[in-house]
Amino acid sequence: MHPARALSYARAHRGKFVTELKSFLHFPSVSSQPERSGDIRKCADWLAQHLKGAGLDRVRIIPTAGNPIVYASWLRAPGRPTLLIYGHYDVLPGEPLSEWHTPPFTPTLKNDNLHARGASDDKGQLFSHVKALESYLKTTRSLPVNVKCIFEGEEEIGSPHLTSFIARNKRALRADAALISDTRMLAPDRPAISYAQRGGLRAELAVKGPPHDLHSGNFGGAVHNPLQALCEMIARLHDPHGRVAIPGFYDDVRRWDGQERAFMERTGPTDEQILQDAKVERGWGESGFNLYERTTIRPALTVNGMAGGHQGPGAKSIIPAQAIAKLSFRLVPDQDPRKVARLFREHIKRITPPAVRSSVRMFSAIEPALVDRNHPAVRAAALAYQRGFGASPVFLRSGGSIPVVNTFQKILGIPAVLMGFGLPEDHIHSPNENFHLPNFYNAIATSIWYLAMAVKLRGVQRVDERTELTLPRARVITR
Repeated sequence: MHPARALSYARAHRGKFVTELKSFLHFPSVSSQPERSGDIRKCADWLAQHLKGAGLDRVRIIPTAGNPIVYASWLRAPGRPTLLIYGHYDVLPGEPLSEWHTPPFTPTLKNDNLHARGASDDKGQLFSHVKALESYLKTTRSLPVNVKCIFEGEEEIGSPHLTSFIARNKRALRADAALISDTRMLAPDRPAISYAQRGGLRAELAVKGPPHDLHSGNFGGAVHNPLQALCEMIARLHDPHGRVAIPGFYDDVRRWDGQERAFMERTGPTDEQILQDAKVERGWGESGFNLYERTTIRPALTVNGMAGGHQGPGAKSIIPAQAIAKLSFRLVPDQDPRKVARLFREHIKRITPPAVRSSVRMFSAIEPALVDRNHPAVRAAALAYQRGFGASPVFLRSGGSIPVVNTFQKILGIPAVLMGFGLPEDHIHSPNENFHLPNFYNAIATSIWYLAMAVKLRGVQRVDERTELTLPRARVITR
C-alpha cells in the first residue's frame, strides 16, 4: 500500500493536528501527584475518544490499581504483520512554576516550538503515530498492517501496573514488533534510533534525630543535626573520582570491547555537544570514559532532591527533626535492580552516623534493555526516517529508562523499535518543555512510511482476533 494519499492528508491537516495536540497537552495528567487522578482519567477519556474518531477499532479504557491504560486496535489485515504501538500520556509535574516562561498546561506556540509539559515527553511523540494512523484510515480506510495501541498513564512513576497487564494478556498482545517514540534525535536534520536503554531504580533516604525541631542555640553542638548527617551520608555515595562508592556496585557492569566503543564514538554526541546541551562549561563523572559513555554504558547515582529544616523566607535557628533525600540509579547490563537495592541498603546502614536513625524506601525498579540494531523491524525504521526526514538515522544508546522495552522483550519476545523525535533542547523533565513542530510533521510522515514498510516484515506473530483482549471491567468507547 503506497502511502501517497496518507502523506497528502497529513500535510493538508497540519493545522488541525497542532490544535488537537494542544487539547491533549492541556490536561495536567501528572502521575506522581495523587490529586491529579481526576485529570488523568479525563486525559485518558479524551485520548480514547480521539482514537475512536481517528478510525481505530476496539477502543477501551482499561482500569488498573493505578491509572488507566488506553487500548485500541485495527486488525483487519489477516496474514500481514502486527505492530504494537506504545506511548504514555502521563507527564511530570510542572513545578517549579516560577521558571516557566508560559504556564506548563497552557500550550503556547513560539517560533515553531510548542511549549507545554508533555509536549515532547511523551504526548507529542505519541500523537505523531496517532495522526499517522488517522491519515491512512481517513483516506484509504485501511492500514498496511495490523495495529494494537497501548497508551499508559504511569510511565513517569515506573509503570507499576503495566507489566502485570501485559503478562495477563500475553497471547492477545502478540505482535511482530513494538514501536515506541519516547527518545531523542541529535538535531532536526540528524534523526536517531535508540538501541539501548539504561535501567533504573529510585530511592528515598530519610534521616531522623530528635522527635521534634530543637533550638539551635540550646542544642547546637550537642545534638547531631539530621540534615547535616544526611549531607555527610550523601557525600559518601561517590568517591573523589566520580565513581559510586557502594561496595559491589560495579561487580556486574558489562564491559564493552573496543569495537563497540569506537562505534559509539563515531555516531554519538561529542563531549562539547553534551556540555552545550546541558548549558554547563565542565563535565563531571567517572574517569576513563567520555561523557556519552558515562551516560549510556556506565551506571550512575544521582541526588534528585533534598528536604529538611526551614524552607521559608527569613531565618529560623533550629536543628530539624528529620531530613529526606530522593535519589535515582541508572543501571546498565548486567546489573540487577534488586541486587543494587540490597547493596544500597547495606551501605546506608554502614555509613549512618550513630547519633541518628536512617530508613530507605526503594521503588520503580527497571531493568536495562538492548535491541538488535540489525533486526529487520529496526532496519525498516531507518528507511522510514530517510523518507520522513530526508536523512539517514544514527544508532544511539540512551541514558534514560523506558520500563516497557525490557517487558516487551521478556514477556512478548518482540523487539522494541525506538524511533525518537525529541531534540536535546526540548527541555524534557525541566521547565519550558517544548516540541519542535517541524519534527512533529516529519515524525508523522516517518510513521506513515514505517507502517507501509512494515508490510515486508516476515514475523510469525500473525493476528488472531479470537485472542483479542477480554476485559469485562474495561470501558468500551463506541462513538
